[in-house]
Amino acid sequence: MDRPPGLSVRLKLTLSYAGFLMLAGVVLFTVVYLFLSVPTIRAASNFAPGGVRLQLREFVPAAAIVLAFLLVFGLLGGWILAGRMLAPLTRITDAARTAATGSLSHRIRLPGRSDEFRELADAFDAMLAQLEADVAEQQRFAANASHELRTPLAITQTLLDVARNDPNRDSGALDERLRAVNARAIDLTEALLLLSRAGQRSFSREHVDLSLVAEEATETLLPLAEKHGVTIETSGDITPTVGSHALLLQMTTNLLHNAIVHNLPKPGSVQVSTAIGPGCVMLTVENTGAKLSPQLVSILTEPFQRGAGRMRGDHAGVGLGLAIVKSITQAHDGTLTLAPRAAGGLCVTVELPVALPHTGR
Repeated sequence: MDRPPGLSVRLKLTLSYAGFLMLAGVVLFTVVYLFLSVPTIRAASNFAPGGVRLQLREFVPAAAIVLAFLLVFGLLGGWILAGRMLAPLTRITDAARTAATGSLSHRIRLPGRSDEFRELADAFDAMLAQLEADVAEQQRFAANASHELRTPLAITQTLLDVARNDPNRDSGALDERLRAVNARAIDLTEALLLLSRAGQRSFSREHVDLSLVAEEATETLLPLAEKHGVTIETSGDITPTVGSHALLLQMTTNLLHNAIVHNLPKPGSVQVSTAIGPGCVMLTVENTGAKLSPQLVSILTEPFQRGAGRMRGDHAGVGLGLAIVKSITQAHDGTLTLAPRAAGGLCVTVELPVALPHTGR
């Protein structure tokens, strides 16, 4: 934004210091002048009237000289003091300009005890650290997404090349394989769009009962659970919240799908429960399965992080299931907690703000 030039903060502070010093001097000399010119004070001091007038005549030019000295001293001293006071602000400004060029690794690290400038510098350093982490995550996401999208395209190209070089190849098998690869590409694209939509919070909000959403997701995935030999148990209370029904359903479906696919061969189980607490509603999905390390669990919500040995056949997904869950949870001002179960498997808890009946918030 183009703005007309103005006085610098240092110059404004300098003029303020000098002006205050001059005002204090004028007030002081005015009081002295009045003290010398009051007749009662003059009589009490046993001075002759002529002597008092002589003192007043000598006092005025002396006071003017002192005020001129105070003006020069105030301007010079104020300029130096303002420079020292604004030095931290200069460092913060330089850091902001460095960050504007794209370099987010620079930190101010302002020394000294805590004050307003130190708090501002620390807050700016924290913001730069968060921005650097977000940019790095976006770069990793873009690289992974490009790789994942390129894979089905490369497979499709290979299948078409093989079919062209082998006219006797079974067209039915080729058609099925191409359909499967194309379906995976479509699923990945839709998952990326959903992740972007949740991150931008571009959705309408309404009253949603998480317990009903959990039942709806369970009914949808019941055939998949039966195919994998997994039983699903649901329980809990009415859990009212405010948000997008479609996104919350997608979140719950992703959690259940993940719990079914990454389970014991047979028999496995999934427990889905809802609860209401002080100021929040909770959705918990637990599943049996292989033992997971805390290090592996800590990265499962990152995009395209499926974890070693966790992919299973046709239902392995595109590596965005839990990443979408995390994004939807954050878009609804909630928190997502993942913890490995001692006996094996995973426990996922989603906490969302409770919907107050009076305001609907």
